[in-house]
Amino acid sequence: MPETSARQTLINRYMWSVVALGGTLFLYSVHKLPYNQLDFRFLLLFLLTVAISSRIAIKVPRVNTTITVADTFVFLTFLLYGPEAAVVVAAADGLSSGLRISRRWMTILFNAGANASAIFTTGAIARLLFGIDLNIASQSYSLSLVILCVVAVAQYLFHTWLVAICLGLKTQRPLWQAWSSHYLWSSLTYFIGAFLAGGIVKLENTISFYAVLAPLPIISIIYFTYEKYLEDIRATAAQAERAERERAEAEHARAEAERLRAEQAEQHLEELNRYVEKLEGAGKELQESREHFRHAAFHDALTGLPNRSLFTEHLRLALGRTHQNDGYRFCVLFLDLDRFKNINDSLGHPCGDELLILVARRLETCVRQTDVVARFGGDEFAILLDAMQDPSDAIQVAEKVLQTIAAPFKLTNHEAITTASIGVALGSPNYKEAEDIVRDADTAMYRAKDIGKARYELFDTAMHTRAVTLLRLETDLRRAIENEELCVYYQPIVRLANGELHGFEALVRWHHPERGLVSPGDFISLAEETGLILPLGLNVLRQACRQLRKWQQRSLSDRDLIISVNLSGKQLAQPDLVERIEEVLQESQLKPWHLKLEVTETVVMENPEVAAVTLAKLRALGVLLSIDDFGTGYSSLSYLNRFPLDILKIDRSFISTMNQTDENLQIVKTIVTLAGNLGMQVIAEGVETEEQLNQLRLLKCQYAQGYLFSEPLDAVQADLFILNRLNSSPAAVLIPDAVSFMM
Repeated sequence: MPETSARQTLINRYMWSVVALGGTLFLYSVHKLPYNQLDFRFLLLFLLTVAISSRIAIKVPRVNTTITVADTFVFLTFLLYGPEAAVVVAAADGLSSGLRISRRWMTILFNAGANASAIFTTGAIARLLFGIDLNIASQSYSLSLVILCVVAVAQYLFHTWLVAICLGLKTQRPLWQAWSSHYLWSSLTYFIGAFLAGGIVKLENTISFYAVLAPLPIISIIYFTYEKYLEDIRATAAQAERAERERAEAEHARAEAERLRAEQAEQHLEELNRYVEKLEGAGKELQESREHFRHAAFHDALTGLPNRSLFTEHLRLALGRTHQNDGYRFCVLFLDLDRFKNINDSLGHPCGDELLILVARRLETCVRQTDVVARFGGDEFAILLDAMQDPSDAIQVAEKVLQTIAAPFKLTNHEAITTASIGVALGSPNYKEAEDIVRDADTAMYRAKDIGKARYELFDTAMHTRAVTLLRLETDLRRAIENEELCVYYQPIVRLANGELHGFEALVRWHHPERGLVSPGDFISLAEETGLILPLGLNVLRQACRQLRKWQQRSLSDRDLIISVNLSGKQLAQPDLVERIEEVLQESQLKPWHLKLEVTETVVMENPEVAAVTLAKLRALGVLLSIDDFGTGYSSLSYLNRFPLDILKIDRSFISTMNQTDENLQIVKTIVTLAGNLGMQVIAEGVETEEQLNQLRLLKCQYAQGYLFSEPLDAVQADLFILNRLNSSPAAVLIPDAVSFMM
């Protein structure tokens, strides 16, 4: 059993023990209640405690505690009617406050049980020390003070330690640390509650009990008004503090930048002065020093190429010549290496730097001496083709660069292979700023990456429109995730042996308020690029697990259904992925073996070592693992055997062509046989015809999904699908004609 599961079991056992103890003491106290002494005051105390007491709490400044009216009412019941009556009121207070802070019945009952157990123990100690009669109305003030102190201390220690033990188990912190950090200063609320109750009892003969309680509505109104005032003050103070902090940080950054510039200028001046003093009269060497500083300011330290600043200056000159001469032509090539990060991560940064130097030398061989090759930073390079004879020259250079970069690089201890994506922007008098040309070339480069890498793309206005559209779409997607506008659709998965429903695959859909239904192909890749896939994926996982649990709880026939959820590459690399999935399973109360996580083989093979570790952790959690789109990537059988996979999912491209040629059929048959040899099950996706279904059954494929059975359904339509399946024969798993919608 995983360590987290064992710890959770221990926590549950402890909480149920407290609940059982509190329940027993509550029943005992109800049996021993002095019913002949109970009057309307007791009923009033009980109702006030349940209705408003725990809602009114005053936070003590600089101390991690609050003062509540509930403590006073419980102690007042204790002094007037005895510990048994106080147990009843305390338990009711625990239930009332528990319902307001949690939806879990275990937490609510634990809160009531801890209250009842603590006040019962306090009463037992008080009676042992002071006798059965604990009403201090007739006692001396000194003895009354002692009784109140003992009652407050006992209630404080027993109640806070009962809760602190549970907190320590949950946070895995030492019990003393858990208690002291949360409850060391909370004794204040117990003493105040006890002394207020004692004061009311002492003054009962002078001031009516009801006169004491009469101002409560006014106090409540004043309290809530005060709380709203404090909330406004805190919000205003936080905003002012944040603004002041940002201003201070900006001022500090500006001052630091000024200081650094001043220091650098002073250092340069000192160096020049030292050169002048040392080599006075040697004008040649002084000129070399100046040239050295100028070269360092406008060239890349690693490759020796011009940097962005110098490149931009050359580009401004070229743009100026275009404005003066309509026949003058130039262009900018913006280049980015494909998968350079993988080389850095696998071979190390020294090898990455060596590769960048070799790339720079190869780029210089692709252009004329009048052209400019620059490094912008990282693995980004730019080329200025100056004074071109024809626009086709830019295409020829781009093709030459692609061929040159694609050849293997011989590093010191390794051989590296990479490719480049290139964006080409032709110069034009329509450009006003040099930076705009670089921007457009950069846009074209990203377009080249989007449609396959290792290629070039020529910028046009449609690309700019597309870039603006993507930016707007990213903004809308970020807002959609925050506002929970994304919803989950469910495509049924069928067991081919008997036609029964096996489960569903969860698929995210976005109903844009203006654009309507946005295709996942338009926003999933965008979410991957921007990192929004992490909150999006977690939201889909949470919705899908909750929905499946509802179906399981509704009918015994649905309790074995599974839900299949896709994991992206960024999610698989997320450091706290396992913890997040475990949290979702606990929140939804879904068993791990009813959740199947799908990853594509391309994602797995991007970093197989890291993927193997993460998948092993997920498998230890108890969830099922599936490799999606199998056969379309570049995995090897040796790698496949290393991963703790349960299911292979055959890509729809193989299923759709399965009956066209014998070769395609043999591919599907090989995959099914391979899965069987590795102890895995097989799901065929994209099944659309009866012929495909019959062929898969002959091949002993276990599961299938596709339009032959149903399109993806929203939650309501999936309900109809399940009901239709229950009311028909097992083989009749087609969606009713009345249910239709867009993908």
